[in-house]
Amino acid sequence: MLKGKLFCSIYKTRKKAGMYLFVDRQKGLKDLPEVLLNQFGPAVHVNDMILSPDRPLARADVQQVMDAIREQGFYLQMPPPPDEDLYLAAGHPDRPRSLDGE
Repeated sequence: MLKGKLFCSIYKTRKKAGMYLFVDRQKGLKDLPEVLLNQFGPAVHVNDMILSPDRPLARADVQQVMDAIREQGFYLQMPPPPDEDLYLAAGHPDRPRSLDGE
């Protein structure tokens, strides 16, 4: 393993858009808790990358991701909260019907 760096694999799930699972590349998914794998669903490999403290991630603190992988074997990135403006926009399938009469 590179000092201060971590070679990881990233997986997504089809159950929830924007949810990603980061794991140590060498260990893969084999040692993860069964309850996590059941809730995550079938994992779809997205990418492999080297995590480094000097290389930030878009939606997570890279050091927290690396620490979680080293300590518990994985980091679960949850989807971002919904964009309220998008949710309230006319035509959005989840827009409350009560707003359509505005």
